[in-house]
Amino acid sequence: MTVPHFLTLADLSVPQIRRLLRHSYRLKQQSLPWLQPKGSMPTKQVARLALPSQSLFSKTIALLFSKRSTRTRLAAETSASLLGGRALFLGREDIQLGVNETPRDTARVIGGMCQGIFARVGEHEEIEELAKYSPVPVCNALSSLWHPTQILADLLTLHEHAAHLLEHAPPESTASAIQGKRPPAKNLPELPPLTIAYVGDSANVLHDMLVTYPRLGHRLRVASPEKYRAPKAVWDRVLELECDKGIWWGSDPREAVHGADVVITDTWISMGQEAEKEERLRAFEGYQVTEKLCREGGAKKNWKFLHCLPRKQQEVDDEVFYGPRSLVFPEADNRKWTIMAVFDMYFGKCAAPKDKKPLDQNDD
Repeated sequence: MTVPHFLTLADLSVPQIRRLLRHSYRLKQQSLPWLQPKGSMPTKQVARLALPSQSLFSKTIALLFSKRSTRTRLAAETSASLLGGRALFLGREDIQLGVNETPRDTARVIGGMCQGIFARVGEHEEIEELAKYSPVPVCNALSSLWHPTQILADLLTLHEHAAHLLEHAPPESTASAIQGKRPPAKNLPELPPLTIAYVGDSANVLHDMLVTYPRLGHRLRVASPEKYRAPKAVWDRVLELECDKGIWWGSDPREAVHGADVVITDTWISMGQEAEKEERLRAFEGYQVTEKLCREGGAKKNWKFLHCLPRKQQEVDDEVFYGPRSLVFPEADNRKWTIMAVFDMYFGKCAAPKDKKPLDQNDD
């Protein structure tokens, strides 16, 4: 049997991406009631609850993290538990990888005792080597080139807030619906074609956006200094998937946000780039996301803001980050449900999402 790996959204078809999103939404709906305080729901309602998939029952997932993490680690550990399994955190100080043992040998040893590897690494070649030799699925928790689970969380958040983006009445989130009286929508809300602006460094978050959003019908407008553009390995995938037709790229952030429904930024100084801090701060002067920048650039009246966190003040001001446009904390919460869907499919069922047509709402 071929072992499925998940290293970037570029490797998935559009139906597969949509299936992961629908599965994330369904798992979220099934799981949140179980996490409410005891006694907060009528007994009859509790009796009707269905457990989320228990596909990781008796299974252990290795969290192979060589970089610090808050959201990714929390999401991985809590979602593995909800799926009936256990997440085993293996930091750089915990194992021999990179000290006395090669990725090849490490992959084989971990794969002999665990049923999946969720790896957060430095260079992308590291996770490619793990996947090459692992007898169990390897999923990318972050690498130098790609960050697929972040984009899944962003997309789930945008779907849930689609009504806001259409300037209709505020949507009812799954969490608030469960705590209140109105039930959440049964199916993942439809998301209209959007204009999405990204202002900042061409890093792993943007790279998975480049190979995903245009294929889903969204227009992507990117502003970054000439020096900080997507590397060839990423742009080759963009061209291969014909995503370049849906991408505008320039150096002026005001041009980038023109007509934007959503504005996104990320850190300008990633882990490992601290020595470049002063140079990068100079290069990105004027890129801070503010109400003024988006007003002058002509963003849509109802534009929303995303940031994968952790956030630094120079990237976005407090007015936007903590204001009503910001979806950053629902976005952070959704890391859990999209990672849970990935774990269920790849580690629990040992299969990539089915690529079948026509798309239906009750697959997987």
